[in-house]
Amino acid sequence: MATHEEEHAGQPNGDDCHTSKVRKSHHSDEFKNGLGNRLNRIEGQIRGIKGMIERDTYCDDVLNQLAAVQSALNSVGKVLLEGHMKSCIIERIEAGEHEVIDELLVTVNKLMK
Repeated sequence: MATHEEEHAGQPNGDDCHTSKVRKSHHSDEFKNGLGNRLNRIEGQIRGIKGMIERDTYCDDVLNQLAAVQSALNSVGKVLLEGHMKSCIIERIEAGEHEVIDELLVTVNKLMK
């Protein structure tokens, strides 16, 4: 799996989504903290599932917890996708970088698998 830097190598340098060699978002601290909090909860759920398996918890109970984690991850993805579309995508389209639509479609297809 390629690193973020490898995936975006060779792109122009700058400070925002559409011009940096290593593209970066520029979301607010509140937005990032919200995502971080959600991911921390998910991380705790994963540790809980690991413990359930170690304790030989009934498989159906573990599977239900896995479904909850998958739902939580999907929720994080939706929030991040919305933020991406409302910031980076719009900026790149306004800058004439219409290839960002193809990039977005690839990403959405990955999220929908």
